[in-house]
Amino acid sequence: MDKVLGLIGLAKKAGRITAGSELCEDAIRRGDSKLIIIADDISDNGKKAICDCCRHYGIKYLTYASKADLGTAVGSEIRAVISINDEGFARAIEDKITAISEERKG
Repeated sequence: MDKVLGLIGLAKKAGRITAGSELCEDAIRRGDSKLIIIADDISDNGKKAICDCCRHYGIKYLTYASKADLGTAVGSEIRAVISINDEGFARAIEDKITAISEERKG
């Protein structure tokens, strides 16, 4: 498992995530969400709905991994959307994803 998925798993164990599109939208609306992770193989309609919600409430979102990989990280079969509900975990996960993205660019 890569470092990002490992951090997501730790956040799950700490009780600091919400998983699933509808539950994540609720977490965004309540102000619990600090970062949204969207699977890269989510449907266009699903992605639009969660991205619109994030933009409306000013929550940062990133695309990372597959639904199967995100699901495995949180102990489920598949998950298309995960909300990180802790500032520290959100910052660490965002930093890792950014570093990976920059590394791939060159």
